[in-house]
Parts: sequence; C-alpha cells; structure tokens
Amino acid sequence: MKKEYQLELFEIDQLVDDVLAEFTNGVIILRGDLAAGKTTLVKAFAKKLGCTDAVTSPTFSLQQCYGEDIYHYDIYNHGLEHFIALGMLEELDKEGLHFIEWGDDALIELLDSVGIDVMVIDIAKISDKAREYKVCIH
Repeated sequence: MKKEYQLELFEIDQLVDDVLAEFTNGVIILRGDLAAGKTTLVKAFAKKLGCTDAVTSPTFSLQQCYGEDIYHYDIYNHGLEHFIALGMLEELDKEGLHFIEWGDDALIELLDSVGIDVMVIDIAKISDKAREYKVCIH
C-alpha cells in the first residue's frame, strides 16, 4: 500500500478507514514536523477503534496505552537507543497497533529485521486545517 492524501482535518476518518482496511496489527511510524498532527491522527485511530480514553502525546512518558491494544510512543526526546535500552522493543511484539512518533529509517530497518509489520505515515502541514499524508507499508 502506497497512497497519498490531502485532507482537511475533518476528513481524517477517510485515511483512518483506509489504513485499518489494510493494517490492523503492527507498528505505524508517524513522521512530521512539530504540530503536524501526529497525536491528532492517533486520536482519530483510537476513536475509530472504539477507545474512549483521552489520547495525549507521550512526549515525556515515552509510552501511553489506550484500551487493550492501542499503544502510543514518542522517541523524540530520548532517541532510538534509549527506547531499545528500556526494553521497549519487546513491547512492539504485543498484538495491536503501535504508533511511534518520530521514528526514523534506523527504526524501520530494525523492525523489518525482526519481522514486525511496519507502516509509515509522513505528515506535512498544508494549512491550519489541512494536511498531506503519505502512507507506505514496508
């Protein structure tokens, strides 16, 4: 799956529906500048999956869990080595969707090498109300 979308924020469910039709277990790496909408996208996925928990950025906590099978990570502040040193790589084997903000090519290669399914969503801010999303399954 390799698709591009230009969506107003109120249309984000179209992207979520398309992704969930193809990808229901594994890691979704979210890349984009600060305030591009990475956490907003995780909120949309959680809502679509019936989760009523408050979804917040795990910037300082490293990991947030929503329901039983939605996981949200942010490796911006500490980097991949810290993530691995804490044993977080083992968390990614759990059944469900794992959203990782700020994942890079080194993380993608690592996940591919251990057989974890990976999707990357690159987000670019077009305006305050619109984003461009590039989606690719590795």
